[in-house]
Amino acid sequence: MQEITTQAYVTPRLLADIGGTNARFAIEVAPQRFERVQVLACNAYPDLRSAILAYLQWIQQDSLCSDGIADAAIAIANPVVGDIVSMTNHHWRFSIQELKRSLQLNTLLVVNDFTALAMALPHLSVSEKVQIGGGTAQPAKVIGLLGAGTGLGVSGIIPCGQRWIPLCSEGGHVTYSPVDKLETRILERIWRDFPHVSAERLISGMGIELLYRVIAELSDVELNMPLSAAEISQHALDGSCALSHQTMSLFCAMLGTVAGNLAMTLGAGGGIYIGGGIVPRLGDFFIQSAFRQRFEAKGRFSAFLAQIPTFLITAQYPAFLGVAAILDEHLRDQKCS
Repeated sequence: MQEITTQAYVTPRLLADIGGTNARFAIEVAPQRFERVQVLACNAYPDLRSAILAYLQWIQQDSLCSDGIADAAIAIANPVVGDIVSMTNHHWRFSIQELKRSLQLNTLLVVNDFTALAMALPHLSVSEKVQIGGGTAQPAKVIGLLGAGTGLGVSGIIPCGQRWIPLCSEGGHVTYSPVDKLETRILERIWRDFPHVSAERLISGMGIELLYRVIAELSDVELNMPLSAAEISQHALDGSCALSHQTMSLFCAMLGTVAGNLAMTLGAGGGIYIGGGIVPRLGDFFIQSAFRQRFEAKGRFSAFLAQIPTFLITAQYPAFLGVAAILDEHLRDQKCS
């Protein structure tokens, strides 16, 4: 792939990674050099523009951006089709062109967050990922990506000469398929409330909370109060709640099933990467879970899946790498045209 130089940009670039819960911002001062990273709660701002202005006001307290910002790129947890972006898991809605005009930018790119994360994969160092199970990545082969957070993101990248082509996917909304009697019972219960049960409905923050409630109901366990996904995860990790442990174990196994489906669909010889805000925090719990066993459990094609490696992304802000690469490629293409 293209060699990365370290020469500083004439004007720093604004980067953002917008999820359903948090908005992450950074200034890229040179290729893959990110400064002034700040995480803002989405609920603290009425719209994206307000969050961006709050961040810009914060960084303008020093001389880093004394000449202002000309170019920006935003990765957002939502489909990006046309000019209007209306977030699926948050209330923010905006026009790309109007936001560009109001911020007085020369360039504003808005892409799906998992498209950006997919473009980060070739730039991850060895220390920024952990392999789960066996398999060996094949060079110049398709790479798949999925990750659970507020929702379930899915993407991938296809090699094309010296470049990668990202997939704009909404694969998190595919229909979930159960693999055993317990998952069938769970699905039958959820069907009462949701005629269509997507993978995201189960494999996400809201999915953890839903699984916890349904497993309790099927087990005749009375819940004193609802727990958040973070609380369920913590109880599973510290071993203080058997129901939480069962919930998170099933969550990891279900993620393995969907990851295996993605690997089969893409023919992902370059591997499958797991990102998002939930799994990287599970640590050894995830590594020792049924994830990899379920990933490979594809009957006659189990041997095929066994050859494909799975990696857990451990980089703190990996989406910045991808959205920066997309912006840089766009600006280079503009310069050459």
